[in-house]
Amino acid sequence: MSGNKGVVYMGPGKVEVQSIADPKFEAPDGRKIEHGVILKVITTNICGSDQHMVRGRTTAPAGLVLGHEITGEVVEKGADVEMLDIGDIVSVPFNVACGRCRTCKSQDTGVCLTVNGSRAGGAYGYVDMGGWIGGQARYVMVPYADFNLLKIGDRDRAMERIRDITMLSDILPTGFHGAMMAGVGVGSIVYVAGAGPVGLAAAASARILGAAVVMIGDFNKDRLQHASNVGFEAVDLSQSDRLGDLIAQITGSNEVDAAIDAVGFEARGHTGGEQPAIVLNQMMEITRAAGSIGIPGLYVTEDPGAVDDAAKQGSLSLRFGLGWAKAQSFHTGQTPVLKYNRQLLQAILHGRLPIADIVNAKVISLEDAPKGYETFDHGAAQKFVLDPHGMVANAA
Repeated sequence: MSGNKGVVYMGPGKVEVQSIADPKFEAPDGRKIEHGVILKVITTNICGSDQHMVRGRTTAPAGLVLGHEITGEVVEKGADVEMLDIGDIVSVPFNVACGRCRTCKSQDTGVCLTVNGSRAGGAYGYVDMGGWIGGQARYVMVPYADFNLLKIGDRDRAMERIRDITMLSDILPTGFHGAMMAGVGVGSIVYVAGAGPVGLAAAASARILGAAVVMIGDFNKDRLQHASNVGFEAVDLSQSDRLGDLIAQITGSNEVDAAIDAVGFEARGHTGGEQPAIVLNQMMEITRAAGSIGIPGLYVTEDPGAVDDAAKQGSLSLRFGLGWAKAQSFHTGQTPVLKYNRQLLQAILHGRLPIADIVNAKVISLEDAPKGYETFDHGAAQKFVLDPHGMVANAA
């Protein structure tokens, strides 16, 4: 292992591919650890959550190595690693989790109590998530490897499906979690806010869970067209500020059984300006009495670029009384990837979930990451997958 490179956040609107240190068996505080592995990164994806940081909408420091969506090959392992071998291909949940604390033992790995000294929950290459080095790189260290990593047994089969498998690290389980928490089941009428990759993953999840109708709303015409092309009902939000009326044109009713917010805090309204609570308020309006709302979209505790002082502190103007009056259920927070990724892997391997095509995955080199960020920021109807060693290109 030598010549490590990674995608580094330089400040608002700018990332660079730079030489970075080779990974070590060390925690962010410098403690030596033996429960980790070092991976040769096969794929690592650009996520909308990364984009929030790159836009300067968080307190992320310059110099942060980005990337929390990682699939790799084990090239070194610590003395305490028992269940993995050199050469294994593994999917890395974006959650850094110890497997030992109260929340990990209850499968709430998104809020592990030990991997982040400042709050519950850890992640790779992300602001305020414990300082773990990101995986948009050639090599990365993953701690608590026996607990965290999902081994994909058949190497040839893994590489054949690698464009799909790379989505297991975050967006597919995140979309699935949103659908599960929204109570999607057989015959459900479902609305998904946001036709980006997570919204499409949520829609795909709703479909395999048995939904009768899956609608996706957005202003972006290219993303709406792609959503329609892969079999979902596209809702063009520019046509009306009355979401219930747009839904009724498709289903005959202005209410849905389940709603999923895949937009988050940078939501925009018809004026074009930001309205960070608009999607949440719309979800309460259109979801039936006693229905559920899944919220995989990101909301932050601090947003320096917010439209008002309250939103800068994560305080939003919610019509919470409406949700209370309708006895609705809400579920928020980081997705506990380990709760779902093994089952979703089987759906991928057996051809039930062609998620790479659904999110329109495009494989690019690590060196092209800055261009990928720029294109994604302009609303491209694509999910960018980085191929640091050319292994995906060679497999294809």
